[in-house]
Amino acid sequence: MQAEQLKDLIVNSLEDVKAQDISVIDVRDRTSVTDFMVLASGTSNRHVKSLADSVVLDAKEKGVRISSVEGGGGSDWILVDMGDVVVHVMMPATREFYDLERFWRDAPDLGAAGSE
Repeated sequence: MQAEQLKDLIVNSLEDVKAQDISVIDVRDRTSVTDFMVLASGTSNRHVKSLADSVVLDAKEKGVRISSVEGGGGSDWILVDMGDVVVHVMMPATREFYDLERFWRDAPDLGAAGSE
């Protein structure tokens, strides 16, 4: 699956389980580690976990290999690494504190739907 298709699959999966404040950042010209970063917020630790679980399940159903999942259980931040796309699902306070969007401020923000 191409990076663009994977990004769209992830955004749809997050929208299906009511993720809040979904943001897609194109980092292809900034790093060789990944092509896109997808950030989303959950309303509780349980919601954060269900968002990450939904992304993993939907990706696996499409044959996507998950490199790693960091965090879980009662975590405020779960990272799902799929190679071409890295997903950060966080509680709003954690997201505000770490402000990952600030680090990539100059990268194109593709918004929730992935279109500029």
